Amino acid sequence: MYQIVDSFKSYLSVLGYSSGIQSMLPACIHDFLEYGQYSSIEEIGPVDINLFYEWLHERPLKRGEGGLSEMMISHYVYALKVFFSWQLETGGIAINPVSVLKFKSPERGYREPLTVDEIQTLFNAAFTFKEYAMLHLFYSCGLRRSEAVWLRLSDVQFRHRLLYVRSGKGARRRVIPLTGKVADSLEQYVLQERGTARYTGSSFMLNRMGRAMTGKNYVSLLKSLLRRADMCKDISPHYLRHSIATHLLQNEMSMEYVRDFLGHQCLESTQIYARPGVHQLQAL
Repeated sequence: MYQIVDSFKSYLSVLGYSSGIQSMLPACIHDFLEYGQYSSIEEIGPVDINLFYEWLHERPLKRGEGGLSEMMISHYVYALKVFFSWQLETGGIAINPVSVLKFKSPERGYREPLTVDEIQTLFNAAFTFKEYAMLHLFYSCGLRRSEAVWLRLSDVQFRHRLLYVRSGKGARRRVIPLTGKVADSLEQYVLQERGTARYTGSSFMLNRMGRAMTGKNYVSLLKSLLRRADMCKDISPHYLRHSIATHLLQNEMSMEYVRDFLGHQCLESTQIYARPGVHQLQAL
């Protein structure tokens, strides 16, 4: 029965879905088949899918506390729609059991990530070493705001092009490799701008008063840059992290790599960023 999951993944590959989607949708279908323990696809009806949908709202996370988010549940719904549409097209079933069901919309509160062009606009608008460094910390390195606040000078190894996150969420640590461009930009900030401040502490980035940057300072710096770039968007530093995660998955980076890059404990958190494209949704 589970061989059909591999066939489904091959189908997604032929259609040109991103590697993130190719991993996420089959995983969702595997969970569905495991939940129902069906002997054949033909026996699955709307009632079975509805029971699974209700179970998803009660199911705890596989790792960690809490339950699935509405966005994650929407990924399961999307997987079921694509899967049964494929089965109908290929003659695996005579009636699509999903077509008669209606599901709660999860889109409220979701914001599309910045496009690559919008990210480039922000970099083009930056003219201080500090602004470049801030963009690289949140976008190029994918840091959380708290991780940037706690980042120390000793955590960035320019010679080896590595950034150490020692105070990640859940006390998890990780190492982020830096490209030459990112390492040079961060080093230029340290040498040309940070070095002029009258501060002897260990924080990597400093505010205008020469003290360690706070989360509020980072938000203010980003808002100033957005105004200069003439971008009418109300976004936070975390939004840059959201954007790099989406861009990596769109460029065929594996879900496991992006999970480790972001410092997620489990793939369920990373899968939120593996959203299908608009053209894929419209095709359903």
